[in-house]
Amino acid sequence: MLKYIASLGLSGIEPYLVGVEVDARRGMPGFDIVGLPDATVKESRDRVRAAVGNLGYAEIRQKVVANLAPADTRKTGSVYDLPILLALISAVGYEDMSFDGTAVIGEIGLSGELRALTGVLPMVLDAKRLGISRVIVPTPNAAEAAAARDIEILCAEHAGEVIAYFRGRSGLTHVSSVSPSKTLNIGIPDLSDVRGQAEARRGLEVAAAGGHNLLLIGPPGAGKSMLAKRLPSILPDMTRAESIETTKIYSVAGLLPAGTGLIRARPFRSPHHTASPAALTGGGASPMPGDLSLSHNGVLFLDELPEFSKQSLEVLRQPLEDGQVSISRVKQRVTYPADVMLVASMNPCPCGFYGTVGKKCSCSQNTVMNYLGRISGPMLDRIDIQVEVQPVEYTQLSSKEGSESSHSIRERVERAREIQTKRYEGTDITCNSRITPALLREVCEMELSAEKLLQSAFERLGLSARGYDRLLKVARTIADLDDSQKITSTHISQAIRFRSLDRKYWSG
Repeated sequence: MLKYIASLGLSGIEPYLVGVEVDARRGMPGFDIVGLPDATVKESRDRVRAAVGNLGYAEIRQKVVANLAPADTRKTGSVYDLPILLALISAVGYEDMSFDGTAVIGEIGLSGELRALTGVLPMVLDAKRLGISRVIVPTPNAAEAAAARDIEILCAEHAGEVIAYFRGRSGLTHVSSVSPSKTLNIGIPDLSDVRGQAEARRGLEVAAAGGHNLLLIGPPGAGKSMLAKRLPSILPDMTRAESIETTKIYSVAGLLPAGTGLIRARPFRSPHHTASPAALTGGGASPMPGDLSLSHNGVLFLDELPEFSKQSLEVLRQPLEDGQVSISRVKQRVTYPADVMLVASMNPCPCGFYGTVGKKCSCSQNTVMNYLGRISGPMLDRIDIQVEVQPVEYTQLSSKEGSESSHSIRERVERAREIQTKRYEGTDITCNSRITPALLREVCEMELSAEKLLQSAFERLGLSARGYDRLLKVARTIADLDDSQKITSTHISQAIRFRSLDRKYWSG
């Protein structure tokens, strides 16, 4: 007998329909799975066999073939255990079940219990578009699946419950009634901990308000990492759409704890400088997201920037420009979103004191230039804001007067983001750093004095076309923080100041 049941697969974070066909007939007993299964899918055969016996059914003595269609798309993971089990039990005649309109996903244990899967959220979100009216998922994935609001999602803890459901003997739990588990709320460090560093704090505020890339350069111990790690405390809350996008990536990567719903806090990823290009952008035989995509809608912090390999840095250039990562394999191409704020910190030289007031640098000029030369011009051109972080003076460290808190800075950032949200309503643009060239002139209206200052800076600093665009976007953000419709010469002047360090350190 032939039985068909629908299931789901993933290409990156995009789902596709998988038809699980099981045929059982008289012949030499055997169990084959076809349809380009990987090793995990092939092992499903043994898990299903054991589960059938432990569910109380007799040993199957028929020739069984399970086909996963489409046959030209590679199938990965343990997601097909449950649909193969259900179709098999029905095909051999143990149960009479109909699966019309329902897609089933789930890994089964040998006793039939259902275990958590990766990638459930992106599967169920687009299931309706694929012609599915109902999806059954394991209970550990119920909280994330609940984000899908326009389709019926049911959950179960054991394969026996699903069999009873299809036989009409009992119902299954709707995921909307499952409460996500509470996650440990670890407080984000506050900017009030940082003494002095007025210029750096202003740079962080502008970067957060417009989603701009940021470089902090200065001697060791000046507070670069301390500042960067406090950036999330002034970022605005994620929208529901952003939260869903980020959760989808973490779900596919298997980094979403069981029982957890949507991710609400913006990601902050800080890979070690020994990270390979694949670790940063993603890869593998079945391409998985890297740190760049895991930072989507959040911050990717690269500490000790020149210590990263040249290949690792250069591979970031295109994704930073496009806001997405494309990974190609011989028969597969997947795309992961990567709209991130890049925040980098570095010493100006190997000893760390080149250009530092009151400190003597022990490096030769060639050593300094070789060290700085590890950051290429094109990479530097993609960083909107450059801030020099100098050592804090004793009077500032010992002062009893507190610094401005993250809460008050965040209020200004949120007001600026609200202006941008209204300005770009109806477009895919989320903040000023993503302004398209077609919109740049329209949304960056300047006073005459500001335009003259920008022209002078362009000629004096030798800016590239990209550098010009990024300087103008930063000026637009500064104007939004001042609630100014037009960009003034003051806004242009401050934006120029944030682009001046490459002339100090990289001019030769």
